Amino acid sequence: MFKKVLIANRGAIACRIIRTLKEMGIQSLAVYSDADKASLHVTQADEAVRIGPSPASESYLDYKKILKVASEYGAEAIHPGYGFLSENAEFAEICEQEGIAFIGPTGQQMRDFGLKHTARSLAAKNRVPLLPGTGLLDDLEHAKGEAIRIGYPVMLKSTAGGGGIGMQLCWSEQELSDAFHSVERLAQSNFSQGGIFLEKYVEKARHIEVQIFGDGKGGVVALGERDCSVQRRNQKVIEETPAPGISDDLRTRLMEAAVSLGKAVNYRSAGTVEYVFDSLTHEFYFLEVNTRLQVEHGVTEEVTGVDLVEWMVRAAAGDTSFIETYQHAPSGCSMQVRVYAENPGKHFQPCAGLLSEMQFSKDVRVDTWVEQGSEVSAFYDPMIAKVIAHGDDRDAAREKLLAAVNDTALYGIESNLAYLSQILDDDTFIGGQHYTRYLDNFEFTPLTIDVVSPGTQSFVVDHPGRIGYWDIGVPPSGPMDALAFRLGNRILGNAEDAAGLEMTVTGPSLKFNTDTVIALTGARMKALLDGNEIEYWKPHAVKAGSTLKLRSVSGSGNRTYLSVKGGFDLPEYMGSRTTFTLGQFGGHAGRALQVGDVMRLNQACADLSKCAAVPEDLIPEYGSHWDISVMYGPHGSPEFFTDEDIETLFGTDYEVHYNSSRTGVRLIGPRPEWAREDGGEAGLHPSNIHDNAYAIGAIDFTGDMPIILGPDGPSLGGFVCPATIVQAELWKMGQLKPGDTVRFHCISVEDAAALEMARERSIKTLSAIDNADVSGCVPNDSASPILYRAEGTEESVAVCYRQAGDNYLLVEYGPLVLDLNLRFRAHALMEWVKRQGIIGIIDLTPGIRSLQLHYDSKVIRQAELVELLKKAEDELPDVEEMEVPSRIVHLPLSWDDPSTRLAIDKYMQSVRPDAPWCPSNIEFIRRINGLESIQDVRDVVFNASYLVMGLGDVYLGAPVATPVDPRHRLVTTKYNPARTWTPENAVGIGGAYMCVYGMEGPGGYQFVGRTVQMWNRYRATKDFKEGKQWLLRFFDQIRFYEVSQEELAQWREDFPLGRVNLEIEESTLKLREYQQFLRNNQVEIQAFKQKQQAAFDAERQRWEETGQANFEQQLPDEASGSDAPFDIPAGCIAVASPVTSSVWKISVKRGDRIDPGDELIVVEAMKMEITIESDEKGVVEEILCSQGASVHAGQALVILRLDEA
Repeated sequence: MFKKVLIANRGAIACRIIRTLKEMGIQSLAVYSDADKASLHVTQADEAVRIGPSPASESYLDYKKILKVASEYGAEAIHPGYGFLSENAEFAEICEQEGIAFIGPTGQQMRDFGLKHTARSLAAKNRVPLLPGTGLLDDLEHAKGEAIRIGYPVMLKSTAGGGGIGMQLCWSEQELSDAFHSVERLAQSNFSQGGIFLEKYVEKARHIEVQIFGDGKGGVVALGERDCSVQRRNQKVIEETPAPGISDDLRTRLMEAAVSLGKAVNYRSAGTVEYVFDSLTHEFYFLEVNTRLQVEHGVTEEVTGVDLVEWMVRAAAGDTSFIETYQHAPSGCSMQVRVYAENPGKHFQPCAGLLSEMQFSKDVRVDTWVEQGSEVSAFYDPMIAKVIAHGDDRDAAREKLLAAVNDTALYGIESNLAYLSQILDDDTFIGGQHYTRYLDNFEFTPLTIDVVSPGTQSFVVDHPGRIGYWDIGVPPSGPMDALAFRLGNRILGNAEDAAGLEMTVTGPSLKFNTDTVIALTGARMKALLDGNEIEYWKPHAVKAGSTLKLRSVSGSGNRTYLSVKGGFDLPEYMGSRTTFTLGQFGGHAGRALQVGDVMRLNQACADLSKCAAVPEDLIPEYGSHWDISVMYGPHGSPEFFTDEDIETLFGTDYEVHYNSSRTGVRLIGPRPEWAREDGGEAGLHPSNIHDNAYAIGAIDFTGDMPIILGPDGPSLGGFVCPATIVQAELWKMGQLKPGDTVRFHCISVEDAAALEMARERSIKTLSAIDNADVSGCVPNDSASPILYRAEGTEESVAVCYRQAGDNYLLVEYGPLVLDLNLRFRAHALMEWVKRQGIIGIIDLTPGIRSLQLHYDSKVIRQAELVELLKKAEDELPDVEEMEVPSRIVHLPLSWDDPSTRLAIDKYMQSVRPDAPWCPSNIEFIRRINGLESIQDVRDVVFNASYLVMGLGDVYLGAPVATPVDPRHRLVTTKYNPARTWTPENAVGIGGAYMCVYGMEGPGGYQFVGRTVQMWNRYRATKDFKEGKQWLLRFFDQIRFYEVSQEELAQWREDFPLGRVNLEIEESTLKLREYQQFLRNNQVEIQAFKQKQQAAFDAERQRWEETGQANFEQQLPDEASGSDAPFDIPAGCIAVASPVTSSVWKISVKRGDRIDPGDELIVVEAMKMEITIESDEKGVVEEILCSQGASVHAGQALVILRLDEA
């Protein structure tokens, strides 16, 4: 028997062959193209070798490359699977010449049967009935003459290949002329054979085939017949055995004819004899022989118990004894459906893309090549899987298969699952009355909406979003204006968590393929349903075939919401359907909508009886100035801010910066004076603190610029937050538009609770909000950010409870220093709270010296929580006796990686060219820490053991870690202002901490290199356990080892697929032992810190001298943003910018003719490109802006002269 077999194929058949080889104890050698590098067959094989680019002609069809791999890796045999080279006679013969067994028939047998015109000749000699047809056609004129002789309709077919490729039904001479060269070209490109011929077409035909197997010496057996009549465009969709509705006598004749054909050429290995069966006359005719394993071989295996792949391997190795002993005694019925990545609602358009969710039934056999997270390529056949059921009879098999199809979930791309389900449940199929043209008139009813155009940024959200993962850096996301979104679902009578769409600035165009009911809420985009403008805040019935077009926001507000009856049909990701676009998960394929997307609905319903409009006095008012209620804290004066800073915060109308987004709303306003010179160990800037958890709605000073942290914001960070928006007012953040002004008003926790209760009642009852009596309070007078404080003693550590709005509470321990004792104390409190099972606690997020509690204030009041925490302080264990699991995780690091150098270059070009940490972050680290050389920095990084203090510092399980040995603690300041782009998994140092960025995004840590992924979105591997997408745990120790950028690139490709694994050592961190380590090395540690502090002070002094200490943000040029007065010529209109932004692209020039929907200008705002389109038909009269210029909302950009009516 062979020791190693090469599989010259891909996809499901490659995985199928590997499965049998493993059972036989034979090593498998896979080959793959670039498009398939992450394919399941590559992972499952014992070895896998790249053979070329994605096009099949340069990889899977290039047998010279395949033979070279077989020779170099010691393969003794090659299994070709089906398709590609499986019926290439030349390849089979060269294999034999090279001493490599070809697992299949001989080259001559392929020529005899593989070319359909010679197969017909063999069939005639063996008295197998034939349809009227031709030999190979010389040209189109020859084809026309033969078609007249045979009589229309005719089937134009390629003499090579199969799978429905190279076949075209022609009903007239014109159709024959149109199809001739196309079929010829398809035959040549797919099978390297351009020969084509004609056959008479049987209108009520069924496709029945017989599975044969030969020993190559004249011994041939038949393993039963299969019915493959359910076809679409000559491509099989459903196959079953036995064939329904035929007599045993006919079945015997079919098999006898097939065996006689096999014996005529001493057939070797697996093959299939195919027939056309006339449903009206019950006669059968020879169609062709496929000299390979068929896609549908699995149904035969299910009823016979035979592993056809094993038979093929054994036969190729010279063992055919099983043929002599085989007795055909099939058991029951088996039925198969082919699951394709295609959209039945759009003429079966192939759908390439990411498979974000995959779940198959465990009650049936599934042959597939995909797993969750697989990328379905556009280069190959779109088949995802074969689902195969077995039952005692046809009804049982069909019902089992139908249940399995309905239980299958595939999301991220479209599939034919719903189509298959409707066929299996159709009376014609149930009765076995189907034939090859049955599906031509089959009416499929899609429960979907097509995205005709996506709008600026449209994506799926649900409420309350992704809750409970704040401690690992997963934000809640969800609707940024939860009030408008929830009212939309309330209008339709939907469940509270029904998924809908959030749309920003400009909306999409959507085509409805089913009846439904919709509601629009939020900012008013012009909304046209089949050309008629519709109202907001009320339900609208929509008929199948209708189109909804949403234009740009008119007036105030920034986000619009579309709710549909029953919500969108999408899978949950970590408990929510909401989209986190930065993390690339949730919603539809983890991203904003794109042209061609298909949105599935949960139900078809046009019933308005359970719907209700929002009363006028409940509809929120949007304006250009916003008064927003906040609570003072968690950070205030005099610790971090001066009293004057806090007065300024509550006495200023801040302007919304155009570079705002769902992560945070940037504000333009006065710079704080600050109560501190710097952040100490946490960083050079006074805004820096040791990382703690953030609250949604916190006003976060990242350097000198305030940012309101949004629902996609980071969970952990090192900046102070003097105020937090209360829960009842968070919705306003979603409607803030660039150029709007904001004034913050301080209120008490009691006022916040009253506002929230009133809001919840109004949503539930659809009645106007009762005006809660909110009196407000004065910071540092009637309001304090601190709820409780106990000074430290020799026996106890200091503790401070800080309010962060009305739903978060921040517990801080000890002084503002990095001390592992404080982190252990926070850990002890977290474990205590978990054990108590306190109802109303949503999540617990530890920081360096803190623990944030996110709680539901409707369930547990702030005062109650404070009392429980005070109780905890008396019950917490002595931290010195604590010990925690502490794995040692070895990570590869590409030092000073090119991706991080690119990020620095971009920062210098677009943000701050004179920053002291540019052009080399590593040189800056060296200088500010007083080290002699870059090599010294490198030595420290690679010798350090970084203890993970928190997760999610910059999203998705990203660790904030500090060296266990204080002599390895390099201290830096963070970027001010922050970078707008950071490569995924960049490694940086900020303050005294190291961080690995979990994903692309903004950032401020100083780069040292790049490593592997901290997060695995879809796959479970040895290092990413089932149900946990994050790699690291609290108190893990990270140790880096150096790799080249090329080695890291390979690691990053293989690691998320589970093909390589990290070295991880289990260990325990004991605080008592650690404290002894510090005492033993106290002198050296102190000397290191003193030298470091001196360098730190010198760097800060250098900044003062060079004017780099205070970076002033560049505000838009007032002149460029002003609306200078001008006269609009008669017959013209002005097209204005919908938002404050910068001009990214000017798409037209003066004199251009414009139609409605044409692109005029593209502006950039809120980290999005916003296309401004024309609503009218006309000619460009004048362009009033220039590329790169800053523009204000409402500023005229283009003058259009309208066409006369």
